Order: sequence, then C-alpha cells, then structure tokens
Amino acid sequence: MSTRIDYPDFRQLLPAAHDALIAAGKAVDEAGLDKSLSELVKLRASQLNGCSFCLQYHLNIARRSGVGQAKLDQLAAWRDATVFSAPERAALAWTESLTRLPPDGVPDALYGELREHFSEAQIVQLSVTVATINSWNRLGVALRFVPPAAQL
Repeated sequence: MSTRIDYPDFRQLLPAAHDALIAAGKAVDEAGLDKSLSELVKLRASQLNGCSFCLQYHLNIARRSGVGQAKLDQLAAWRDATVFSAPERAALAWTESLTRLPPDGVPDALYGELREHFSEAQIVQLSVTVATINSWNRLGVALRFVPPAAQL
C-alpha cells in the first residue's frame, strides 16, 4: 500500500487539528498518568486498529520510557500473559472496550474493576489517552502514514 497523505503533510495541511491532538496527549502527561501505562494503552489500541505508524511510534517511546521487552512482546495476548499487573490489566481491558465500543456501552463491571485501581482523575486520563490514540489511529490508517524508523 502506498501513502495517501503522510504525517508531515497532514501536520502542514491542518496544523490546528494536529496541535489539538498533541495538546490532548500533553495534558494527560502533565496530569501525571504513568508513562509506561499510557504507552501500553496506546500500543494496545493501535494493535486493535491496525495502525503501523502509531505502533512503531509508540514502541519507540515505550522502549525509551523503560517498558520491559516482555510486556511489549506479550501485549497482544495480555489476558494470558503473566507480566502485567492488575492495574495494567484493568487499563488494557478499558482500552479494548473504549476502542471497540460495545453496542450496549462500556459495562459497569469493567468500570468497577478499573475503579479498584485508579482514581476518577486517572480514569479520565486513561479515557482521554484512549480517545486520543484512537483519533491518531484513524488518521494514520486512513491516510496511510509511513511508520517512523524503529529505535531499539
């Protein structure tokens, strides 16, 4: 597949939209959500959405942020993997539910599980993270952004 509109072109064509998405991510970072957790969430949503640009971009950041290789390797099968903590599992389940949006909405039980591990402020931060990465994924897939180089 060939690129339709690459990331630098998108940024130039609609800078206000680009900047708004960047600002949403920075707001979550500044609010204090754990960077490793936010990167796992972004990676899982990007896996579900098939966005190669966002996958590579956030793999690079996750590695720099100290996310362990075992977590990166097993993220697609997180439910069966033993390397994820209970809070990470709750956040990943939340991510999948918000990314796939069930017809009946997000289950109360899932919210209850999330509430066991996170404050209301953190739940909002996680939710904004998922919403933002889903926006980026949709742009990256639709416009076929070229993935950045891998950084090991």
